[in-house]
Amino acid sequence: MKKVRIHHFAEMKARGEKITMLTAYDYATAKAFDAAGVDMLLVGDSMGDNVLGMDSTVPLELDEMIPFARAVARGADRAFVVADLPFGTYEVSAEQAVASSIRMMKLSGAQAIKFEGGRRIAAQVKAVTDAGIPFCGHLGFTPQSENALGGHRVQGRGEQGLQDLIADALALQEAGAFAVVLEMVVDGAARAVTEALDIPTIGIGAGSGTDGQVLVWLDALGVGDWHPKFSRQFAAVGQAMTDGAARYVAAVKGEEFPAAEHTFDS
Repeated sequence: MKKVRIHHFAEMKARGEKITMLTAYDYATAKAFDAAGVDMLLVGDSMGDNVLGMDSTVPLELDEMIPFARAVARGADRAFVVADLPFGTYEVSAEQAVASSIRMMKLSGAQAIKFEGGRRIAAQVKAVTDAGIPFCGHLGFTPQSENALGGHRVQGRGEQGLQDLIADALALQEAGAFAVVLEMVVDGAARAVTEALDIPTIGIGAGSGTDGQVLVWLDALGVGDWHPKFSRQFAAVGQAMTDGAARYVAAVKGEEFPAAEHTFDS
């Protein structure tokens, strides 16, 4: 099984092969998605609201993320693992961004770092890539900036919105990013950014014109009760878990489990 490396994404863009990415937050899930052939696993700060029950991604701390990223990295034999830096761990300075990135890389085993923003954090991105750390950008709707953006609002609308998005994307490319995630961006703008860049774009709610796609795995596989418009449910894992747990409860209460074959002889 050939390990996916950073140069493979540029090669995939060049030949028109779509890049696949899913979030993952633990060893078992990483193993399953790795076996399925997913190219890239994202240990997203989306774990804040999707896994830890927070109201948003903002309260999540770096040290809370590291054990999850470490588990995913251990479960990924083939897939390339990207880990988010949470809010408050890179915005202050290039030095802060590098220190946070090094801590995540050293303690988790992830292969790359991702954080949000364009031109305003280009200096941080350049410092991180100059330190030898692969970086993936994130533009469009940026959840850590939800309050500043006025909520879950689609980005890239209008001529000014498009030009700002392209300028941000080019700034990230110039600073050394190997790819850029585009979240909740109108289709035409996402296509324009993809055409303007030499590096791949990975869309989530950004149409089919990007070089790849990413989804939060709980949305994609039907776990939880929030299913965004841009997502698609590829399995009903949540219902299967509930049904299986209900069968277990019934078997225990009905004294059908454990049966003789589950018992050790004296």
